[in-house]
Amino acid sequence: MENNFDKIKNYIMELGFDISVENKDDQVFVIQDENLGIKNLVIGCADPILIMEQFILDVQHSSKEMFQELLQKNRDIVHGAFVLDETGGKVIFRDTLQLENLDKNELEGSINSLTLLLSEYGGRLIEFSKN
Repeated sequence: MENNFDKIKNYIMELGFDISVENKDDQVFVIQDENLGIKNLVIGCADPILIMEQFILDVQHSSKEMFQELLQKNRDIVHGAFVLDETGGKVIFRDTLQLENLDKNELEGSINSLTLLLSEYGGRLIEFSKN
């Protein structure tokens, strides 16, 4: 029987992403596809869930308006959401999926949600990173 780590690795490879880091002990991958905006997307198998996180921006000057807009944008995101790291200084895209019944299409849909978000909202995120 295939373990979760190998299953996820096969899905990532079938989807054509570059794996820049692979750590079987920690059950973590880091993938890239800069043409799609995927840069250091961390995918971790933490049974029973798969966790996906990509750094989006450093919070230069926190403002109620920025946080409000990011929270409102969360409503439009198909899979995943904007979150803050534990320091409150970094905005991250994060999604979690159940490992037990995960298939390649579900993983692809989650990654596509991130690429769609970056293509549609990237300009605004760049503005936030400069302010």
